[in-house]
Amino acid sequence: MVSRKVFGTMPDGRDIFAYTLTNSKGASVKIMEYGGIIIDIYVPDRDGNFADVTCGYDTLEDYLAADQNQGALIGRYGNRIGKGKFTLNGEEIQLNLNDGNNHLHGGPTGFGTRVWESEVEEHDGYDTLTLKLTSPDGDENYPGKLDVTVVYTFDEDNTLSIDYTAVSDKDTLCNLTNHAYFNLAGFNGGDICNHKIRIDADRYTETDSELIPTGNLPSVEGTKFDLREFTMLTEYYDDNFCLNGEGMRLIAEAVDTVSGRGMQVYTDLPGVQLYTGGFMGGDILYKRGVKSEPHHAFCLETQCWPDSPNHENFTNTVLRAGEIYHTTTKYHFFS
Repeated sequence: MVSRKVFGTMPDGRDIFAYTLTNSKGASVKIMEYGGIIIDIYVPDRDGNFADVTCGYDTLEDYLAADQNQGALIGRYGNRIGKGKFTLNGEEIQLNLNDGNNHLHGGPTGFGTRVWESEVEEHDGYDTLTLKLTSPDGDENYPGKLDVTVVYTFDEDNTLSIDYTAVSDKDTLCNLTNHAYFNLAGFNGGDICNHKIRIDADRYTETDSELIPTGNLPSVEGTKFDLREFTMLTEYYDDNFCLNGEGMRLIAEAVDTVSGRGMQVYTDLPGVQLYTGGFMGGDILYKRGVKSEPHHAFCLETQCWPDSPNHENFTNTVLRAGEIYHTTTKYHFFS
């Protein structure tokens, strides 16, 4: 079942609609046209009690004022590009900077700040919300007109799938993701120290003091990055893990040990950024007046590796003119 409601009004007078996709078990996901943002995810714990497990705000005005990419679609390039520079076809391109000396999540006006066109469909056993956006040639200094389609699907198995497709009329970069902040105890459940997590990765991308990759890919063995077995989520992370395997596969799992709520992440991408909210905080309160604090939530942002165009040994993020970019990530909630 799908419901549609105005969530707020943009400064230019455009109404922004939010869509709630609800399955027969009562689990639901709410997503809005602004930023393609996931506002709510209601799923049950081991006793059947529902809670909203993603952070966010009560009003559109708060989303417009905040600067944490809460629940948003990220593009053209998820994660960081060092000094905002890369070379493509022999030409050095300077992107806009928004993270100190670097370019982060597509720049100051990345895809999480755009209004997407929306279309919703109900199906037998699942519902879909399709969002479309055209990023013009030169957007944040990226070359090429990029047409993007993102399809959110929520099914009877409490699985939220995000399917990304894009095509450009010029060679460009493309590395799309979603920046949902999860707390499986509920967004108002305190810190995430009672969560345990595992990530199927033997290596990670070493970074410098500005979180830009050095080019080294150390082994996780003997470090805090060894999350191949369940580990309590007490450390701070803002790091990319180089995932094992190829194709669609289970790459990560997190469980709140108190409520029993869990989440499995499947993707066909080569990396995932684990972020545990070290920069969270600020004056804007979350839903129902909950204060944002460091280590309040975690993100698992599936992606190609950060700063890839500046490292020959990293994953390829160049999208050639006319080629189809396509990737899928699934978040399965269980208890």
